[in-house]
Amino acid sequence: MGLVYKVAKQDLDKVETAFTYHPPIDDQPERYVFLRTAAKNLATEIMENCPASRERAVAITKLEEAIMWANASIARNEPNSQPKKEVVEVTDLPVSE
Repeated sequence: MGLVYKVAKQDLDKVETAFTYHPPIDDQPERYVFLRTAAKNLATEIMENCPASRERAVAITKLEEAIMWANASIARNEPNSQPKKEVVEVTDLPVSE
């Protein structure tokens, strides 16, 4: 497989957090809706006040990204939002035929 680098535990923990499902807890769903609604309102303002262009499309894309990262911030970093650790080996994944 070639050269393999040693990875720090803190980096492996970040990978675990980033690629694990975090089911919503407490008031998280309501805050997700609040943020998406605010972004939708701003997206509408952008669409109505900016001419159709690459720049407008990028603005909308960046807004989508901002909401995605805001929601990830809530899901990944609040107390009690860390999922139970479950190790799944790659060889255990189902294979489609």
